[in-house]
Amino acid sequence: MEHLKNILFIDIETVSLVPQFEELGQGLQSEWVRKSRFLKSNILEGAGPAELFVEKAGIFSEFAKVVCIGFASFHKHGDEWKLRLKSITNNDEKELLRDFCEVVTKFTDYYSDLRFCGHNIKEFDIPFLCRRMLINGMSLPDCIQLSNKKPWEIPHIDTLELWRFGDYKNFTALSLLAEVLGIPSPKDDLNGSMVGDVYWRENDLERIAKYCLQDVLTTAKVYLKLKGIFDVVAEPVFVTD
Repeated sequence: MEHLKNILFIDIETVSLVPQFEELGQGLQSEWVRKSRFLKSNILEGAGPAELFVEKAGIFSEFAKVVCIGFASFHKHGDEWKLRLKSITNNDEKELLRDFCEVVTKFTDYYSDLRFCGHNIKEFDIPFLCRRMLINGMSLPDCIQLSNKKPWEIPHIDTLELWRFGDYKNFTALSLLAEVLGIPSPKDDLNGSMVGDVYWRENDLERIAKYCLQDVLTTAKVYLKLKGIFDVVAEPVFVTD
């Protein structure tokens, strides 16, 4: 377990830049119309750009923003291991990303060899954060400066990649992976496809943060199983400061 101390488990929640397609600027509207020609709706057959925007825009960093970031890390207290969890939220994305950089800086003060861990983190969370930082005119922290690095030089850990064992044909959702590994997942009335609606209709960042931390906690448990660590049950500690 000692080698897990330098791992920071993360998950992000993202929503479209605006609630409706018509509220985009003309330039982004034109770009979305172009992009939407290659998208298919999971809900409506023959959906147009406006419907696809509501359904799909939240996963594309050019048309979406980060509203919540969840963290977790292992700490030893006496003979017991605990999993410390914390979330940060903000309607102002730039402020949120600054808070993210502050958390990362504090963590690297203790562990200079920081490694992020998440589910599909290499294809979604880290690239999304990098793009949104650049869009907001921010410098990237050293730990996510991945330009010119070969895949095997990137230290971060992706539980999806670990589960694939070199097979890249299929995507396995975190919920499915947790289920097959026998990890109880907290019951919640929220899923990833509903985050945008909860944000724009209810502005309920607290509910989004709770959902985000459930995913972070599940990812940490999945990682232990994938690394063959079966005899450790780390008590989750939710930090609110």
